[in-house]
Amino acid sequence: MRIWPGQPQPLGATWDGEGVNFALFSENAESVHLCLYDHGDEAKESHRIQLTERTNFVWHAYLPDVRPGQLYGYRVRGPYAPERGHRFNPAKLLLDPYASAISGPLAWNDAFRGELPGHGAPDPVDSAAAMPKCVVVDSAFTWGDDRPPRIPWNRTLIYECHVRGLTMRHPDVPAPLRGSYLGLASDPIVDHLQKLGVTAVELLPIHAVITEKVLVERGLTNYWGYNSACFFAPDGRFASGWLGQQVSEFKSMVKTLHRAGIEVILDVVYNHTGEGNHLGPTISLRGIDNASYYRLDPKKRREYVDFTGCGNTLNMLHPRVMQLVMDSLRYWVTEMHVDGFRFDLAPALARELHEVDRLGRFFAMIQQDPALSRVKLIAEPWDLGEGGYQVGNFPEGWAEWNGKFRDNVRAFWRGDDGQVGELGFRLAGSSDLYAARGRHTFASINYVTCHDGFTLHDLVSYERKHNERNGHDNRDGTDHNLSRNWGVEGPTDQHEIVQLREQLKRAFLATVAFTQGVPMIQAGDELGRTQHGNNNAYCHDDESNWVDWSLDEARRALLDFAVRVFALRRENPVLRRRSFFRGQPMHAAGPKDLSWLRQDGHELSDADWRDPKRHVVGMLIDGQATDEVDERGRRITGDTLLLILNAGARGVNFRLPTAAQGAWREVLSTARSGSRIIKTEGLNVAAHSLSLLKLEALP
Repeated sequence: MRIWPGQPQPLGATWDGEGVNFALFSENAESVHLCLYDHGDEAKESHRIQLTERTNFVWHAYLPDVRPGQLYGYRVRGPYAPERGHRFNPAKLLLDPYASAISGPLAWNDAFRGELPGHGAPDPVDSAAAMPKCVVVDSAFTWGDDRPPRIPWNRTLIYECHVRGLTMRHPDVPAPLRGSYLGLASDPIVDHLQKLGVTAVELLPIHAVITEKVLVERGLTNYWGYNSACFFAPDGRFASGWLGQQVSEFKSMVKTLHRAGIEVILDVVYNHTGEGNHLGPTISLRGIDNASYYRLDPKKRREYVDFTGCGNTLNMLHPRVMQLVMDSLRYWVTEMHVDGFRFDLAPALARELHEVDRLGRFFAMIQQDPALSRVKLIAEPWDLGEGGYQVGNFPEGWAEWNGKFRDNVRAFWRGDDGQVGELGFRLAGSSDLYAARGRHTFASINYVTCHDGFTLHDLVSYERKHNERNGHDNRDGTDHNLSRNWGVEGPTDQHEIVQLREQLKRAFLATVAFTQGVPMIQAGDELGRTQHGNNNAYCHDDESNWVDWSLDEARRALLDFAVRVFALRRENPVLRRRSFFRGQPMHAAGPKDLSWLRQDGHELSDADWRDPKRHVVGMLIDGQATDEVDERGRRITGDTLLLILNAGARGVNFRLPTAAQGAWREVLSTARSGSRIIKTEGLNVAAHSLSLLKLEALP
């Protein structure tokens, strides 16, 4: 086989139409070997090629006789000195960090062990037979006229979903496509998303992952995928094959969703990798250059700094590690055409030394990047390190999962005392968190459920987690659920409890829909999906996690309600402002843009906001309080709306504002169906319910 010097850039395996350039960064390696494998005989390499060219710590070669589809991996030799941070072990075949596809699923195997347990010595077992191989991919794809939808933030509805879980049980998705990228882009799924008004799917991690040892031993899998093994490779579990099909099929999914006006946002995990702590597997970065890629304990370099709870933290202080993350992000935008990212445990990426730096290099590099600065950027604004809870502290241009919205709205509808004072901020876009930093309402991603925790159905059906199937003696998952079962733990045939639970599910959906900011719902919540009380179902690839598409009367009614509330949001620009309310008139002689009302019709005083026993609040939004303009720059006006929330145990008669030359119409109630003109001065708002009224001109 001919071997030419090649180039140090780009990193990875790059097919140029004539041959393949291989380039791998390792600052501390003593030698690097590229191992090539033939299909059908992946236990023993067909060629082992020493890379003799090294430029700026990048080892490289060009092989003019290699073609797309070639399987490969690396063996890297260097010191095995964990006390100095080095864990080189040439017995371990390693994944290229820049590989755009791998040849099979990756789960713990004892051959991956880099160190002999209890000995502190390298494990000599060769891992090649157990290790899937990297695949050289031809990136050619016919994108045609594909363009990013670029949905404005204030018109965005995010649907958080799992590629496999969303499609596995849908009866109208062709059986061969269920659980796949192409299944997610099939007509039945796209039709459902469009009916609901979804403008963006936020996919749980689709980077290739490894299932950790403890799960393999229990016959489980890392279903969620928050255990990345390669930041460039789409997970082949969601494709029809492993030898590059995952790349083209992912692109086909994106193209189809774009044509339907739906953006694709990836949940990405750059804070750690699936190699875990110092006892974890050696499958890629650990064996390539452990001391460069990971943050090591400065006092005990055998061990890792762990801000993630997953055993390690990627070393974003190293320029080549920063390059790896930035190159990965650019790849997904420019090559795979995705529209944004949700960053798991985002503060871990921003820790310059120990504290989170909100203007750190990571943020600065994204902000100046011409491709990345234009896509949607969402932070999960907490990690497990000191000062890791950073809700409200991310820079301009970022949105955040608003955990304070989630907790306050859950507590309010549970009936907890003392929630109204904070609820006003949450309903109006959380100006207390974002306004002072010059950010906008759409900095707040408003949600009450996500993959991590109870489903919406379980939120109103369980007061305790039921995670026994996970194998951790029910110790895993949070105990802070802010949930309520309303009389019976779990399923019940008691009609009153069932009806109240359905009413509260509607109240949660309506609260998310009618709040300023960006709404996000979890896949299946609109269908009453349950995980049977499991609030940490990360390891179950079965029907407990797959969306059930069978619709009885109650589930169909819930879906119809969800469609209705998000349609109301689209139709009313006052519900999706980009700027915060000012609490002042839009015009000199007009009403205030936003007024907060007591049930007697008077505005809330400071004492009312502080009243811990207050469970009723009215939010009056003037129809002129919009900040959208049409194509000619003229401001678009909306409807004057009154949102009434009653989380109390008793119904109330809420006195309505005077409607001069008009009348109030109740356009939606979580306690009753239909729309009606209110002909009395007050509206009966049932316990545990929400009503939305619109001011209509009299004929």
